[in-house]
Amino acid sequence: MIAAIVALAAALAAGHLVAAFVGPQASPLLAVGNTAIDLTPSWLKDFAIATFGTADKLALLVGMGGVLLGLAVLAALASGRGPAPGTVLIVAVGVLGLVAVVTRPDVGRLAAAAPLASLAAGVATWLLLHRRASPSDVVETAGTRPDRAGPDRTDSGAERTDEVPHGTRASGATPGRRQFLVTAGGAAAVAGVAGLAGGFVGGARDATSSRAAAPPLRATRRLPAPPNDADFAKLGTPTFLTPNDAFYRIDTALSVPQVPADDWRLRIHGMVDRELELSYDDVRRRGLIERRITLCCVSNQVGGELISTATFTGVDLGDLLRDAGVRDGAQQLLSSSSDGWTCGTPIDVLLERDRGAMLALGMNGQPLPLEHGFPARLVVPGLYGYVSATKWVTDLEVTTWDRRRAYWLDRGWAREAPVKTQSRIDRPSANATMPAGRVIAAGIAWAQHTGVAKVEVRLDGGRWQEATLSADVSDDTWRMWHIALDVDRPGSHRIACRATDKSGYTQTAERMGVLPDGATGHHTITFTTE
Repeated sequence: MIAAIVALAAALAAGHLVAAFVGPQASPLLAVGNTAIDLTPSWLKDFAIATFGTADKLALLVGMGGVLLGLAVLAALASGRGPAPGTVLIVAVGVLGLVAVVTRPDVGRLAAAAPLASLAAGVATWLLLHRRASPSDVVETAGTRPDRAGPDRTDSGAERTDEVPHGTRASGATPGRRQFLVTAGGAAAVAGVAGLAGGFVGGARDATSSRAAAPPLRATRRLPAPPNDADFAKLGTPTFLTPNDAFYRIDTALSVPQVPADDWRLRIHGMVDRELELSYDDVRRRGLIERRITLCCVSNQVGGELISTATFTGVDLGDLLRDAGVRDGAQQLLSSSSDGWTCGTPIDVLLERDRGAMLALGMNGQPLPLEHGFPARLVVPGLYGYVSATKWVTDLEVTTWDRRRAYWLDRGWAREAPVKTQSRIDRPSANATMPAGRVIAAGIAWAQHTGVAKVEVRLDGGRWQEATLSADVSDDTWRMWHIALDVDRPGSHRIACRATDKSGYTQTAERMGVLPDGATGHHTITFTTE
């Protein structure tokens, strides 16, 4: 068992170390994980997000670790008579890692070196430790003859009575066991050093220092601070602006892509009059703008938390496209991330003068966090992120729907996905116990790019009552609401909420799941008074 686990550690460490030199996405573990994400059916992806939320990637890594440990145990159990079964299993897993790496769209020509190093280290360590763990010498005691089979006999032919009891080992076996443990410990130490070295080398090549060195992002005209009544945080709503470290993150990147600003280039091509290639400094020199925008994920369940608001700094995406000259017949902008993920956005939406679509470089006064797309990402108000919010963006192709299909289209999701008018209850929390009497209910509502006009609340199936709304900062941001409810009767109670947007549409009560274009239904919670 020890031999198999140490061989697994050696394989992972070797792959991690080599990947630090040829590209982090060449790590077999990450490549297999990313491939698993790509192949995951939509229903399972939705289950993972609903169950684990923003910890879905950690859950995947933990699950992969459990599978690998299980395979190591299987290799050990199957190899009691010899190393061949375990070797075959290791080679099979190694080949799987190799295939996963070489088929990734975001790796270079040398990427195969990482899974090959992992395979070689795993097999070599397994064979070495298995050989050391298998007894090769016959234990001798006084008067034994290693060249004779059967029980030891005295010179007179009588059987000796001082033989080693069945099922035990003489003290002479201890050095062999000790040698195995020393070898295993040494191999584990080497694996640990290799893993740490891979982390150090990879860390030296990440984009953290590039982000830290990025000059301040100063818009030509700063937005005023949000008004004091833009939220009701004291009553239980979120703050109007979401801190960067609390902003939700849902994407397909198992490891955060590392793109230094100096190396970043954005190519705009396809059905355009003039192909453009822009550097980070080119974008900065265009004159930066600020826009406050609420983003939400299409995987957000009714009442879910996958929604946040920030002040984004960047340039108008529509202006970039107009500079390139969009040709007649163009239908979508296919944006690609540095890790190969693709997203299709309706071109007519991006060219709307008042849409506010952005190529963003900053978030809440800072360069984009690495997890949120540094050096650059797309932000399009009013569309769910899977059709609008490409992070680590490096390529923009103006094309048609038939010519190119984005990542999620082949997985059952809708081609066009405007954000649906929705609302959520944040206070009371579900299943809370409160004193009877006046109960304050509070929450949020959103209807990007249309704006929220009204929120209503219903207690225990009664009449709808209009709530007080926060300041209307922008049609592209959420609004907070609160209401005082008289709950004099002790016991269990239900609160439901609904929003009406500025077009006059009131969100439907019909409960629908997130697939194919976002969830619907009234958020309802149950609480108790006493």
